[in-house]
Amino acid sequence: MSVVWLQVGQCGNQIGEEWWQAITQARSRDAEPSPFCSLDGKLSTLCVDSEPKVVRRLQKRVQRGSFRESNLIMGKQGRGNNWAFGYHGVRSEGEQSLLHRTMESLRKEAERRDCYGGTVLFHSLSGGTGAGLSSRLCEAIREEFPLGHILAVSVAPHQAGESPLQHYNALLCLSWLQRYTDGILLFQNDETLKHVASLQGKADPAKGGPQVSFSAMNAHLASCLAGLLYPLKIFTAQSGVSMGREPWELLRATCPVPALKFLHTAQASTRGRVSWDSLASLVTQSIPRKSLSEHPHCSSGLLAVARGPQEDSFLVGCASVLRRLKQAYRCVPWNPFPATYWTDPASLTALGHDSHALTVCANHSGSADLLRRVEQRARLMYKSNAFLHWFWRHGCEAGDFEQAFETLRSVTEDYSRLGG
Repeated sequence: MSVVWLQVGQCGNQIGEEWWQAITQARSRDAEPSPFCSLDGKLSTLCVDSEPKVVRRLQKRVQRGSFRESNLIMGKQGRGNNWAFGYHGVRSEGEQSLLHRTMESLRKEAERRDCYGGTVLFHSLSGGTGAGLSSRLCEAIREEFPLGHILAVSVAPHQAGESPLQHYNALLCLSWLQRYTDGILLFQNDETLKHVASLQGKADPAKGGPQVSFSAMNAHLASCLAGLLYPLKIFTAQSGVSMGREPWELLRATCPVPALKFLHTAQASTRGRVSWDSLASLVTQSIPRKSLSEHPHCSSGLLAVARGPQEDSFLVGCASVLRRLKQAYRCVPWNPFPATYWTDPASLTALGHDSHALTVCANHSGSADLLRRVEQRARLMYKSNAFLHWFWRHGCEAGDFEQAFETLRSVTEDYSRLGG
């Protein structure tokens, strides 16, 4: 029981809402102790936002009494979609700041765990709170708990634009994540939107198809997280108690090079009888094959998680499935064990109790395309001094930008050399 969950900002709490609805529903059917709870039955999660609306809605929609009231940390003033405002906060608040209150609650929640292993963070790259405050929290958590892991679940905004400051926000947040976290499960709104529309039988909304709700997109992200992080029997003690090691074992399996920590996740599911080879083919359809410069993408490591009542059939044919995945993800030749797999009979997909899901998480160089795009667009704005006064007024400095540019440039170069 080693994880403290931290959801920050509107996006982070909306993902958390879908995640905890799935978890609490499963928990009500399961008599075994839950790794998501403290001994008093409260969820080991902190819900943080600079405005109360989203957190209060989450509190109402998730099973009553699940949250510890002191872990619902809300402000009264938004952060203006500004990383600097979210990072530095309101100077006059002092010990009443969101940062101070969150760290106090996180320390207490860590003390309630049998053995604190780390924090899983849900947030967005674009919002003032989700990007700025999350960056500051990662920094503070690393300083307070240097031996604990930090796994970020990060959502990138639509390319078309949600805010004129989003490229600056994403640039600075990605730089902080690279510096202070151990791994980043990176989800892109455009990719998620297209996938959910396909699942619902709709045309691509980007090409004029019907709109897909944010709730549906967040539910898909929660399903992917459940595929990877919901307790597995292989990490459960003989007493039936899960130790909550899944996030940290995920990092071990997918991050053989500590400096390369951006993870791509894909999932396919079905009801009734299952063909794992077919699910593997569906998963690989969403993989970006080539970079913006037409350079083939590759992966340093991947983890496949097969869930469902017919998990034994995966074990029978796992060699074929893993071979297909390694070829599609173009696993690097220098890693002697590039692919790991887990199986479990428990599946939390929305398809029902007889559903099967294959979730694949890979350290894939396709993530560098997003980093490169963010760096290039932010640099163009920076050179023309666009909107920079909004960052200077809240304590940001030119050095923060220069360091962020260099960090993203270095990571994209490292990914470009990944295959050879």
